[in-house]
Amino acid sequence: MNKRAGIGFYLFLVIFVFLVMFPFIWVFLTSIKPVGEIFTSFRWFTANPTLASYEAALTNRPLMRYMLNSFVVSSLTTILAVGCAAFAAYAVTRLPIKGKGIFLGVILAASMFPQVAIISPIFNLVTDLGLRNSYIGLVIPYLTISLPLSIWILSTFFQKIPFELEESAKLDGASPFQTFRKIIFPLATPGIFTTAILVFIAAWNEYLFALTINSDDIWRTVPVGISMYQSEYSVPWGDISAATVIVTIPIVVLVLIFQRRIVSGLTSGSVKE
Repeated sequence: MNKRAGIGFYLFLVIFVFLVMFPFIWVFLTSIKPVGEIFTSFRWFTANPTLASYEAALTNRPLMRYMLNSFVVSSLTTILAVGCAAFAAYAVTRLPIKGKGIFLGVILAASMFPQVAIISPIFNLVTDLGLRNSYIGLVIPYLTISLPLSIWILSTFFQKIPFELEESAKLDGASPFQTFRKIIFPLATPGIFTTAILVFIAAWNEYLFALTINSDDIWRTVPVGISMYQSEYSVPWGDISAATVIVTIPIVVLVLIFQRRIVSGLTSGSVKE
């Protein structure tokens, strides 16, 4: 019975992984097919694999520029969001401040607003500041959607750190900022790192704000840039598939390199005594 259960589990695992990976596998197989086969054949594999779609994806549109824009905007958003969220989460969870529940409630309410509901005032704000078609013009709205998530996640980690550590630091004459910098922040590193990865990926994949605020082609990010591959009369699925594979590689490499830290951050949240 145990052997059958083990075989059933691994069979279920294989099927589950296949279902999860199927869209990525299909996109990759489509990207190496000749253009004529994409529309005339539904076979999984092609007898004549080609990299023509990759060449077209890199030459027909400034894909590398789109990737640079996404990287800069996502990096700035991650640094600012996680930095501000760390201080806010520390103040809410560790310091004797009145109205903590109201503050967290406001954060939760802000995170529930759909992007389409706030796109108009943010667009007007960015336009009045003269920040359209710039990196900062995208970082500002990205912070509005990443800060609530970051504060909530980091608050969970900060709450699990024993208060005895702060009391010991106070007895040694440490200020609240010194306590945060030398004790709380290092202990919460797994959660901070995990939050940074989640914010970076969310900013990398964001579409609505990027489409609305940065209308100049040279300032477009990856999601918007890929959507511009289609023309009025045709949709070059080969180019789109190849571009999708290219822009997914950095995220996959990032996750693979830091997977242990990500898993540690998701599964931790307490400090072993």
